[in-house]
Parts: sequence; C-alpha cells; structure tokens
Amino acid sequence: MLKRRLPALVTLVPALVTLVVAVGIGLADAAPAAAGPPAGPTAGPCAYTPTPDDPAVRPVPLPRDPGHTPSRGTVRVLLRTNLGPIPLELDRAQAPCTVQSFVHLVQHRFYDRTICHRLTAYPTLSVLQCGDPSGTGEGGPGYRYRDELPTGLPPAPTDPTGARRVYARGVLAMANAGPDTNGSQFFLVYADSALRPNYTIFGQVQPAGLGTLDRVAAGGVTATPEDPAPVDGPPALRTEIRMARRVG
Repeated sequence: MLKRRLPALVTLVPALVTLVVAVGIGLADAAPAAAGPPAGPTAGPCAYTPTPDDPAVRPVPLPRDPGHTPSRGTVRVLLRTNLGPIPLELDRAQAPCTVQSFVHLVQHRFYDRTICHRLTAYPTLSVLQCGDPSGTGEGGPGYRYRDELPTGLPPAPTDPTGARRVYARGVLAMANAGPDTNGSQFFLVYADSALRPNYTIFGQVQPAGLGTLDRVAAGGVTATPEDPAPVDGPPALRTEIRMARRVG
C-alpha cells in the first residue's frame, strides 16, 4: 500500500482498494551528522538492514538494536504541522522494532520540515501518508526492517472475500513496498478503511490530532485539469510536519 510513493499505497480493484506502495501514509534543529552505513544488518532482533540501492533521503544512522528491544509501555510523539498538532501514542508492545525505529528517526530530526505527500479519499481507504523527506513517496531512511503485523483486526464489512480488515479511524501504521520493507513512511487513518493486514500498526493518533486530520481531509485531494475530482494524490491543503518531537 502505502509505501514509498506508496506505490505508494493503492491499487484499486472493484469497490475495494489494496495498498501497494511505492512506499507503500520545520523549525528543524541542526541536522545530524551523517554516518556511513554498515555493511550488513544490525545484530539485534530487529535486524535493521541497510538499503544501498535505496539510499537515505537524509543522512541518518541505523537505529540501536539491543539484544532485548523495549516492548513495554508507550511513547508519545508530537507532530507539529502547519495545520495544527498531531499528537501520537506509540505502543511498544504492539510493534517494538517499529517504535524503536520511529523514535530514532524523530530523535534525528528526520521528519522535520517534510510534507505529507498523499491523501486518499476512496470509500474504503481514507488515509494521510507522510514520512518521505523528498515529498515524492519514493524516499526513505536508507534501511529497512521486518513487519510486525497486526492480528485480531475485525473483518471489513465492505469486503465479501473476508481478506481485508478494518484499519480504524485513528490508527497509525507503516507504509511499505512489500513484505519486510518498512522504512520511514507511515500513514494516519482518518476514517475506517479496509486493508489486507499487511501494514504494521504501531500506535494511535490522539483526539487533538484527529481534528487536524479532519481538516486536511476536508480540503480534499489536489485537482488537475485531467482529474478535477481526484481521490488519491497530494492534499489540496499543503500539510507540512514542521517538527516531530518525543514528548513522553
């Protein structure tokens, strides 16, 4: 789905949407010093793996990968956007390696002054995708790591095949370009969506952030002469993460 460009995110099928990403949903402090990528994956359980054929859009080292990945408690992160705050609560128990990576990128200011490059408004896919400093949907952090897929999600009532699950309003999940290709791009669900459970859920948008998402969604997708009523593309209201900070 939601991966790098997200192809980013989506491939339409009759009445249903399957996310396929290309990946595939400001006020910066001083940029972190670049670090040369190691030759292989980190030695811990998360095995963060360099992607030399897909280098980092912004220099960032690999995350720490201790022998025991923190897997208890929550982490609060605040995305300060030009349209309002989006507070997030990350769940270590749900996706420890994903939270470890996301917090790492936040601490290295990777998300500062980045745009959310994709808004979807399909009947079964309502998300805002962010996390690519290039703004193209193709960029990432120069490494990948394994999926931590959700279990127990309810079946999507709009899918007669039973393959899709409900990614509920407020879900925070990783975009990807296929199995075990998580990087930096993520998506925020502003209305219940029907997806195959192939996207790691690692937290929730807090109530104040839902209001900001609703504002972005209400603005719609940027129209073009070729498509005056699009349902997938850059948000009409430019949405910039001016800074992302851990707040708890």
